[in-house]
Amino acid sequence: MSDMKTETAVPSARDAAGKRNAANRDEQQGHTQIADGVVAKIAGMAAREIGGVHAMGGGTARMVGAMRDAVSGGSSSSSVAQGVSVEVGERQAAVDIDVVVEYGAAIQDLAAAVRRNVTSAVERMTGLEVTEINIKVDDIHLPEDDESADDGDSEPRVR
Repeated sequence: MSDMKTETAVPSARDAAGKRNAANRDEQQGHTQIADGVVAKIAGMAAREIGGVHAMGGGTARMVGAMRDAVSGGSSSSSVAQGVSVEVGERQAAVDIDVVVEYGAAIQDLAAAVRRNVTSAVERMTGLEVTEINIKVDDIHLPEDDESADDGDSEPRVR
């Protein structure tokens, strides 16, 4: 038996102080480029994890996404990034997020929680510094919205 312990966790791209580990290591061993779409998907998933976020994207983006999903027979991986746009540089990223919030959610608190979660996820997974996260609340989801959508499939109101 060996007393050797294997490390299964992926090493962090940053040290405890939040600085990049061996900043010039990439330059010595090669270059890692992270596509905008990767950062957008990470940000989209992290934003959706926050309670009170009903949907992502503006009305048109949600409609096009729903049509795309209906045609393809399910949700596509690009819908994860719906409502998210990013700018990625060599060491930094900026994120813009469009959300629809649930009625009753404290929007300022929700936005702060989304910012914290997105920053944490993007920085942890990519090693990029998140310089800003702009959040645009496009709509608010009312409980009646679900009920009226269900009523539309029943008998017509006028004959």
